[in-house]
Amino acid sequence: MPRLRPLLASLLASLSLSALPVHAEVELLTSIKPLQLIAGAVQAGIDEPGLLLPAGASPHHYSLRPSDVRQLRQADLFYWIGPDLESFLAKPLDGRDGPALAVQTLPGLTLRHFGEHEHGHADESSEEHEAHGHEDHAHDDHEAHGEHDHAHRPGSLDAHLWLDPHNARVIARRMATDLAAVDPANAQRYQANLKAFEQRLDALDTQLKQSLAAVEAVPFFVFHETYDYFEAAYGLEHTGVFALGEVQPGARQVADMRERLREAGPSCVFSEPPVRPRLTETLTEGLPVRLAELDAMGLDLAADANGYPRLLERLAAGLTQCLTAVAEQAGQPKNQ
Repeated sequence: MPRLRPLLASLLASLSLSALPVHAEVELLTSIKPLQLIAGAVQAGIDEPGLLLPAGASPHHYSLRPSDVRQLRQADLFYWIGPDLESFLAKPLDGRDGPALAVQTLPGLTLRHFGEHEHGHADESSEEHEAHGHEDHAHDDHEAHGEHDHAHRPGSLDAHLWLDPHNARVIARRMATDLAAVDPANAQRYQANLKAFEQRLDALDTQLKQSLAAVEAVPFFVFHETYDYFEAAYGLEHTGVFALGEVQPGARQVADMRERLREAGPSCVFSEPPVRPRLTETLTEGLPVRLAELDAMGLDLAADANGYPRLLERLAAGLTQCLTAVAEQAGQPKNQ
């Protein structure tokens, strides 16, 4: 009998452990950092989402390594923006067995298309876009004056959709639903994280609208048509885009760009890290222009509960700091 006691104790311990809910380790992978930040908020305290593209890699052009392909195929859940941003992923995803969601197809998103908003077109949901379709309008006048990036043809989808906090909510809700399906033991925690994430965004949204309203009339230029979703959400509008492309512009184009800056008066010119365009100094030399960076990707942010809100906060802070200084330089009220 004494010999049976250790065996009985071991059996009871095994039975008690088997009765506990089993946590399924979910390998959630995202293509780009902003999606990882959103996933990080939903998975906070449970798991850490993976990231396919390394920091600083262009989502427009990237060559997958063999290790990237393995990671892509092994992940339980994979989220990417879609072929309008990461066209290089379309073929590799053919070899994937698990679900891969292009978030640009989610119902309820607010989607923007290059060129339509200068002509008074309203934002539309993804359902409306699919229902009505879009022609590839050729706005030659805007292209001639550098109003659009070389890769952003008028009429094509603006895929920087994560910069609208409404869209981040839509994406987070889908992630929470998908995670609960593959990890039901943590379904309530995913929903709690989602609710906390939405509450953070609600509070931040009010704060950013107040701070950015003070600089909405100050002119600014960008090198890449990246921030339209954020601008639309907070009442801003860039004055112009210096679409440099892969081929450096000629002397006449540079002169035209400088003339636009001269006409605007004191203004900000924003570029994206990690590399400032080589032409920046030549373009702005001797003009009342301030140079600054806006990181739309959150390259160095942790993918935790606060990562995505920090991305929006830093964008707002970068805009506010530069535009406030320009308004003071011009000696005019910021919100005239």
